[in-house]
Amino acid sequence: MTPLEPTPGYRIVRLASGAHSVHSLAHHETFHPVIGPTAEAEALYVSQLGLVERIRARAGEFVIWDVGLGAAANPITVLRSAREVPGVCRVISFDHTLDPLRFALQHPDHLPYLAGWEPVLDNLLRDGRASFRHGSLEVVWEAHVADFPTLIARPEAAALPKPHTILFDAFSPAKNPAMWTLPLFTGLGALLDPQRPCAMPTYSRSTMLRVTLLLAGFYVGAGHATGQKEETTIAANSPSLLTAPLPRSWLDRARRSSSAEPMHEPVYRQAPLSEESWARLAAHPQFAA
Repeated sequence: MTPLEPTPGYRIVRLASGAHSVHSLAHHETFHPVIGPTAEAEALYVSQLGLVERIRARAGEFVIWDVGLGAAANPITVLRSAREVPGVCRVISFDHTLDPLRFALQHPDHLPYLAGWEPVLDNLLRDGRASFRHGSLEVVWEAHVADFPTLIARPEAAALPKPHTILFDAFSPAKNPAMWTLPLFTGLGALLDPQRPCAMPTYSRSTMLRVTLLLAGFYVGAGHATGQKEETTIAANSPSLLTAPLPRSWLDRARRSSSAEPMHEPVYRQAPLSEESWARLAAHPQFAA
């Protein structure tokens, strides 16, 4: 593996669970807080999405978009879970920097999920791409270093392989509002293939997020618990991928909330639903009689 120079801007922190994770000094946020990188990825993505079974059932290439590569815990956990699946998986990771991954590789004793992945991650850092066999699984892993909202708004984004699953793990709306706006999720939804069911879980359960996803054209449901969060959120372009879709009665909660209006610009704020948003939300096909 190529020797790595010390990477400033991050530190290792010990979580309440006893696991360790990476903390961004610039954003004042910790990756995978509370239960740790592997446990959160298993609960939020592997388990609730049935990814092993979906990859096994796919005759061709199974495509995963990893939005927020960070220190690579999410894609590594997914790939490790599917090690014995005889199939082909393409992982496309997006982030504005690879520095968290560089930093993580300097601290393998605190981040055991990295063990054995160093050569793959070295290729990813050096070339932006790694092709390899992981057990029975053939893997192609790409990394796109760019501002994600800008990237998906460009015409060339339409040429990206269409995902079957999106691992959405951006910093919180308060710290990274550009990643949680209605225009971003609308643009993201427009890039999906309507004939290819795609699910997108994320760690938040906020009313604002759920309204944003619904108005962006997704179907939305309650997601699995992770650590102290009794519920998360899962969005999909097909209602068939939701086991607990938000019921029509949830609309009353959104109507009463003081923080439900989507962010239309990358500036964090909280506001109740506008009349226009309420009308669109109430007309969403998810809530049809």
